[in-house]
Amino acid sequence: MKNLAQQEWSDQLSKTPNSKVLDVRTAVEVEEGRIPNSLNLDIYKAQEFMVELENLDKKLHYFVYCKSGGRSAQACAVMQQLGFEHTYNLDGGFSEWSGEMEY
Repeated sequence: MKNLAQQEWSDQLSKTPNSKVLDVRTAVEVEEGRIPNSLNLDIYKAQEFMVELENLDKKLHYFVYCKSGGRSAQACAVMQQLGFEHTYNLDGGFSEWSGEMEY
């Protein structure tokens, strides 16, 4: 897992083929805004979250975010334990997002 500041996270994402963006916030938080094309897996729904992770391709690169960076760091750690090799946490989370990126 790598913790990356917004610009670094965005730059790395734009340069990485076969990557996915995971939003680990709640549905209510997602309604307030999200990064385009992100997949929402609510980390607070632990059992569902784990099942959904098992369905993902562990070989891809995953760029993970939440509101402030804490839950996404936790999600990256769980993913690493499950065998995901490439996870990137958005340090500071969506609250710091400027919305300038398209991928």
